[in-house]
Amino acid sequence: MPTADLCTEEEIVQLVNCFCENVRKGEVLGPIFSQHVKDWVTHLSTMVDFWSSTLRDGSRFRGAPMPKHRALPGLSFDLFECWLMLFRQTTGVLPNAALGQRTSELARRIAQSLWHGYQTSQDAHKLVGAA
Repeated sequence: MPTADLCTEEEIVQLVNCFCENVRKGEVLGPIFSQHVKDWVTHLSTMVDFWSSTLRDGSRFRGAPMPKHRALPGLSFDLFECWLMLFRQTTGVLPNAALGQRTSELARRIAQSLWHGYQTSQDAHKLVGAA
């Protein structure tokens, strides 16, 4: 349940910026994100809105992450695990331990959900192609 008591907006901005910086520098995820994220300012703003909605007020984010991830070619479980590892590394050094713990927990659920949705969509594409 989102609660404004968990963290400040500035802490969310710091989390998102640090995480995205780590992703962009990463040997595995960096090239993938560089290929698909053309406007980092907009992407960062969207991610701040997402995490603010998830953690604080529940109403700022109006996007749909699943279709965007389903449309990406060649995703694998290992890539989701890499994303999650980078996320945990980022949250592990946050001064606000409660924020770090909560966002790591939510990130795990999000990664599982996106991976499941991605697999489901790929299976559906295979069935349509086989028909």
